[in-house]
Amino acid sequence: MAQSQYIVVVGCGRLGSILASRLSSQGNSVVVIDPWESSFNNLSSEFSGFQITGDASELSVLRSAKADKADCLLAVTDKDNINLMVAQIAKNIFQVSTVLARVFDPAREKIYRNFGIATISPTQLSAEKFLANIPKN
Repeated sequence: MAQSQYIVVVGCGRLGSILASRLSSQGNSVVVIDPWESSFNNLSSEFSGFQITGDASELSVLRSAKADKADCLLAVTDKDNINLMVAQIAKNIFQVSTVLARVFDPAREKIYRNFGIATISPTQLSAEKFLANIPKN
């Protein structure tokens, strides 16, 4: 079995709750941060991690999540600017080795890359899937 990791998930909407729940069920130590306490209702009943209600773009919130001890931080809110800011803070201030950020606007991916932030773009992935499934004449 792979070694347990300490993972911080920023955003507990549909994607964040799935990631946090699965990572927790795989035996990782997971902390989820979201500004809305009601968002934690999205987590599976088996989720055994910690929940922090707050704005992850504030250093004090990331400190309370012990971001400096994290092996990985996933910034998956529904706001590109928040994801970029949190990812930069995690990488540059807390020295998190693996930082991934969701970015909806494909035009912003280059900006993230210039900051050394790895991105996943649901918009780009969806476009590629749709295009791959159109029959070629």
